[in-house]
Amino acid sequence: MNRLILTTALCSAVTAACAEGDAARGEYLVQSIMGCGNCHTPMGPQGPDHGADLSGRVVEDSAAFRAVAPNITPAGRIADWSDADLARAIREGIRPDGSIIGPPMPFAAYRAISDDDLSAIVAYLRAAPAVENDPGTSTYHVPLPPAYGPPTTAPVTAPAPGVTADYGSYLAALGHCMECHSPMTPKGPDWSPEGFARGGFEFHGPWGTSVAPNLTDHEDGLAGYSDAELKAMIVQGLRPDGSAMLPPMPYGYLARMDDADLDAIVLYLRAIPGKPDI
Repeated sequence: MNRLILTTALCSAVTAACAEGDAARGEYLVQSIMGCGNCHTPMGPQGPDHGADLSGRVVEDSAAFRAVAPNITPAGRIADWSDADLARAIREGIRPDGSIIGPPMPFAAYRAISDDDLSAIVAYLRAAPAVENDPGTSTYHVPLPPAYGPPTTAPVTAPAPGVTADYGSYLAALGHCMECHSPMTPKGPDWSPEGFARGGFEFHGPWGTSVAPNLTDHEDGLAGYSDAELKAMIVQGLRPDGSAMLPPMPYGYLARMDDADLDAIVLYLRAIPGKPDI
């Protein structure tokens, strides 16, 4: 009975996610700005194995947790979930059984996904090619929060699409840019006025250690780069001197963005108040 009430309430809040969404829009979001395959697609020597797209992999195995990005194709566990269940898992980090999905899924950012875009993402995941793969389940040795925020009950909308800082801010949320480019604290990314977008988060992998840079527009941040140089770093992973940037930034996915969306993101980055590097 409680499950029925919960699902009905979610359908009221996310009407679009319980109806047919725009799968083409969902494909664009999942395969470009959101870069979902950067975690949910198995990795080979040359990068993501697109033949097994979105079929899951172990993302991190550390003392704190073994994080497994699950198979989110129609052959995975989501096949048994309702559209409302899947929408809630994406935006709020809660499975149908009420359990909490752990990091590194960026729920703090994904709460901003509009109802229409959430509907589109669900529709695309339902229509994506099914890939048989069982990457296992996550194990956490650190406490998870009881929730990532209050339930989403009011309609969630996005700014009007266009080359504006407001729309760029929305796209940056979908791309969870500040999840990586803000300092990490024991309670998650520091999105306070002092920490937001200031960089400093370290990523350790086969490539060594990469540090997310400061994305604020000041003399130690973006002010010294042209728009063209910023775009090349975002979608090609190339610094102005031609040297290659390191993972885990999903350059290949970001390269699929529309030019207007990329312009909006750059405009938004220019609008973030400048703060010194961490």
